[in-house]
Amino acid sequence: MENKKQHRSVIIALIAFSVVAFIVGLIGFFTIGSEEEVIQGQIDVEEYRVSSKVPSRVLRLLVKEGDYVHAGDTLAILDAPEVEAKAQQVRGMEDAATAMSDMARAGARKEQIQGAFELWQQAKAGLDIAKKSYERVQRLFDEGVVSEQKRDEAYASYKAYEAQEKAAKSQYDMAQNGARREEKAAAQAQVNSAKGAVNEVNSYRKETVQVAQMDGEVSTIYPKVGELLGSGSPIMTISIMNDIWGTFNMREDQLNGLKLGDVLKAFVPAFNKEIELKVYSIKDEGSYATWKATKSNGQYDMKTFEVKARPVKKFDGLRPGMSVIIK
Repeated sequence: MENKKQHRSVIIALIAFSVVAFIVGLIGFFTIGSEEEVIQGQIDVEEYRVSSKVPSRVLRLLVKEGDYVHAGDTLAILDAPEVEAKAQQVRGMEDAATAMSDMARAGARKEQIQGAFELWQQAKAGLDIAKKSYERVQRLFDEGVVSEQKRDEAYASYKAYEAQEKAAKSQYDMAQNGARREEKAAAQAQVNSAKGAVNEVNSYRKETVQVAQMDGEVSTIYPKVGELLGSGSPIMTISIMNDIWGTFNMREDQLNGLKLGDVLKAFVPAFNKEIELKVYSIKDEGSYATWKATKSNGQYDMKTFEVKARPVKKFDGLRPGMSVIIK
């Protein structure tokens, strides 16, 4: 009798446990199973950094964080004394090269040409006398009056004066014609090289005045007035507020056939409103990104994809960093 009671108690306990487990299962199915999965993303914008090519010091900042600027607006004034010193140096090089080129093109001065002409005339006169002397000695030699040595000495003097006259004539022609074509070309090449150096320095001088390249909002300013900047150091970041999108990281099982051009409905907590976003990019995050391991239960790993979507209609007030939620 006692055994029957114990057996009945065990059966009742098992039935009660089964009923409780069934009820808990139903509750879990209708609550957990029906809960929507939430994917949280954020608003991003296109940005560009303003920086200088040359080492300099911040002289003035003409904007502050939060200002909206237009293309061409002056953002900062920098001080680069080394560039100014280099500018003076290359301008001097250009002036010197230009002067040398002008001199090569203009040729010798009038005084130089006149001096070369006088030397040529002097050489011509000497040649004329040497020629007459040689002819006179030659006749006397033919008559047997003078020796062969005297005739040879007169001939040698005549030939020396002849060479001297040709050299003087060459110097006079060169003074008249000016520098050779190759010399003029070399002088012009020096001018072009100096002008290139001047243009390079002028481009560096422009870097001392930083202007906005596109319309946008100043989101971050890095240096303070008076601080030194290295070559390429960022000065500020400009956010292009008319190019805005939402970025989401979604697992493969959350994509559910999502493709480019699809429209998503996203909730923006900052405005307590829902907006429509059109997908324009779906990119694999790579092996370094977050992924869900399922191999432990015999299934497969699910990688994460970066999904970007732009608002279908313009929505005023969206700012970088705001949350957007997809259910």
